[in-house]
Amino acid sequence: MAAEAAPPSSSPSATGANPGRNPKRKRKPNPKAAGPSTLNPNWAQLQSKLPQRPAATHLGKRKHDAGPPPQPPTSAEPSPPAEAEVKLEPTSDDASLTKAVAIDCEMVGVGSDGGKSALGRVTLVNSFGNVVYDEYVRAVERIVDYRTHISGIRPKHMNKAKEFWVVQKEVAELIKGRILVGHALHNDLKVLLLSHPKKDIRDTSEYEIFRRERKRRSLKDLAAEVLGAKIQQSEHCPIEDARAAMFIYNKHKKGWEKNMKEQFRFKKKLKKRGKKKPAESNVNDPNIPTVLL
Repeated sequence: MAAEAAPPSSSPSATGANPGRNPKRKRKPNPKAAGPSTLNPNWAQLQSKLPQRPAATHLGKRKHDAGPPPQPPTSAEPSPPAEAEVKLEPTSDDASLTKAVAIDCEMVGVGSDGGKSALGRVTLVNSFGNVVYDEYVRAVERIVDYRTHISGIRPKHMNKAKEFWVVQKEVAELIKGRILVGHALHNDLKVLLLSHPKKDIRDTSEYEIFRRERKRRSLKDLAAEVLGAKIQQSEHCPIEDARAAMFIYNKHKKGWEKNMKEQFRFKKKLKKRGKKKPAESNVNDPNIPTVLL
């Protein structure tokens, strides 16, 4: 009877391929990272309380104590645009004579030392600022000082100048029966040898609301404050000065005219009271002092 054959090995190639390897040795399993459920509960609780470190970027890890990221530089706030210079220009094309006219005169120096003032130029503008009269004047006496740095008058201007008496007559006709506007008008009227009714004078140097501590202010100062215009930066221009006075008057015309009416109404009342009161009634008035002869 033949001997029974041994049963075939389940893995004949394993022993044949590596005869030195122990077939009974088992392969160690690869260690796996313990999940959060396998951590010690106390360690998990402590880790949750610790501050989280920032994640690394391609630039490298950021230091924990570096603080907040730097802010981009902000540009400085743009400064407000400078106010545009106000130019005194006519407000209309109407060059006719209006109820109110403004005047300005420029003087030259006459006399032995040039200290005496004489008319060198006179300008009139209407309510809209348009020129209605502008003439250079040939002084009666010899001009010693043209005062060019202020008046702007030069010897060449005398070539087309009019005689003083002609200009005086023409100006007198233009301002007659009209409101006369200007600054320090007593100087202009004095050099013209003219007068004007007080009720028709509107002098920007005398109007109470334009004064500062009861002192008169220059036309240059008033033009800057009331109109926002710069005038008289170098040589004076009578056209510009006359316009400045007119535009200042126009801006305050309503209140100015109301004030003038109240003043003259009050003066009329005083005159009427003085006429009605008989002279005899003053005899026993204790407020009137007795004059002993």
